[in-house]
Amino acid sequence: MRASAGSAGFDHEVDLLVLGAGAAGMTAALVAAIEGFQPLLCEKTGRVGGTSARSSGGIWVPGNRQTAQRGRPDSLAAARAYLGARLGPDEHPLREKYLSTAPAVVDYLEANSDVRFAPIGMHPDYWPYDGAARGGRPLQAEAFDGRQLGKDFELVAPPLPALMALGGMMVGRADIPALLRPLGSAASLRRAAGLLGRYARDRPSHSRGTRLLMGNALVARLFYSLKKRGVPIWLGAPAVELLRENGTVAGAVIDRGGEVRRVRARFGVVLATGGFSHGPGWRGRLMLAREAGALSLASEGCTGDGLTLAEAGGAVVARGGIEHAAVWAPVSVMKQPDGRELRYPHFFMDRPKPGIVAVNRRGRRFTNEAASYHDFVAGMLTSAETASELPAYLVCDHRFLRRYGLGLVLPGHRRLRPFVKAGYLALGRSLAELAGSLGIDAAGLAETVDRNNRFADAGTDEDFGKGSSFFNRFHGDPAVGPNPCLGRIEQPPFAAIRIWPADLSTHAGVAADAHCQALDARGIPIPGLHVCGNDLATIWGGEAPGPGVTLGPAVIFGYHAAMHAVGGGPAAANTRTNP
Repeated sequence: MRASAGSAGFDHEVDLLVLGAGAAGMTAALVAAIEGFQPLLCEKTGRVGGTSARSSGGIWVPGNRQTAQRGRPDSLAAARAYLGARLGPDEHPLREKYLSTAPAVVDYLEANSDVRFAPIGMHPDYWPYDGAARGGRPLQAEAFDGRQLGKDFELVAPPLPALMALGGMMVGRADIPALLRPLGSAASLRRAAGLLGRYARDRPSHSRGTRLLMGNALVARLFYSLKKRGVPIWLGAPAVELLRENGTVAGAVIDRGGEVRRVRARFGVVLATGGFSHGPGWRGRLMLAREAGALSLASEGCTGDGLTLAEAGGAVVARGGIEHAAVWAPVSVMKQPDGRELRYPHFFMDRPKPGIVAVNRRGRRFTNEAASYHDFVAGMLTSAETASELPAYLVCDHRFLRRYGLGLVLPGHRRLRPFVKAGYLALGRSLAELAGSLGIDAAGLAETVDRNNRFADAGTDEDFGKGSSFFNRFHGDPAVGPNPCLGRIEQPPFAAIRIWPADLSTHAGVAADAHCQALDARGIPIPGLHVCGNDLATIWGGEAPGPGVTLGPAVIFGYHAAMHAVGGGPAAANTRTNP
């Protein structure tokens, strides 16, 4: 960053000003630096990563090279057909740009930075339509050794507490079997010992484990790459106003720890502040009444700052015709002794397994328990005509609890009393007793469980089709038949937990063109103002087609926003790879 030369009224001058240090903003700043420009990255909170640091770290990239090199090539035509079956004809200018450029953007980042991706493997798309892939489209950031960041490791926002073991150890899906049953085999013992030993060595000198996975790995890799290129990052520095020169957005006023700094950006501003998950005003405006009361798993810094700045600058911010204003996940909540809430997202560890039902206060099922987290909550919200009908309940028996666990209660857990005492877990010697403790209709619950048991015996869920798709069965139990997602509920004590809708990120946002330029009410791009990440209106119509459909656009459009912003500058000729 250089001091302003001849720019009256500005304290600093840079080439590109990026607001927000999640995956989208960090990607935009990194691309500008790779292209030879001088970016400044400003982050409202005291750490980098935002909601991205809490995520699974997956990006949904049909046709990627990484999977093809492992012998599983993908077809973009199939991906288009898959999306079209649910979302209709592709009329979104950014959706086709995403599909056609995402593989090359990933390769660009790998060629020019320390960002590395690998195929997740067998992780299917969420919907049972033609063109769906059984795996290969999601990529995940490779694990990162946080010790490479030195003292700046502490500047990486942590993952959700409920997803860390022993108070600070990140655990991947492949680690779980070894940690739950370390004596199951020699390989499990070695893996568990290695993980625990590494964590034990980390804790004396670090606030948590330095083996970073998922979204934490992606954020750390982007942060490390920015540090290597000397990109300045201002933390605790929210933007409070956009600045214009001759009708063009030319910078912003930054509150840097109480010191107001006017920053001029020669190639404009990129908004990437993370959406509005914790912005009450924006939630009330862009969400339906039953959505606005949902909990949130997003970073607390995501209060809609980017949307507020964009609208003040003339951009359109609206819900439009999207189905849902957010990406949803069901969560259970356990109060801690200090009064804090531990929120556990129910992705795929319990709901799809055989021997569990999700019911409302009438004791009735409302959706397919093995559906994606987003579609599951969509069913929950649709069935609840008012917020007073929430929460819903996951109900199982003792055999299920012992075999699969339930939320924060891990498989095989024998000390249930702390969960019951905290009000997290309800137990009953009979279904009627369980229903009474929860305050739900006992007759409805009994009828639902009886119907589930008949479905389990026959192997067919006649009500919601649980276990009828590859996606469902993939997350079920292959050892159970005839349907790996259906099992009887019959062995007392019976158990249940309350589940609530929560947003992972927001869908509604700033309207933009195919270059990520914010649009005004006439549909005309606002000069100097680009937008990406959760500040950008979704390209998925308010749906969630597969794993990584939030973080994927964040990274891909972070690239495009920066590249278009600086594309006419002197360094454009030095572009190494231009998807």
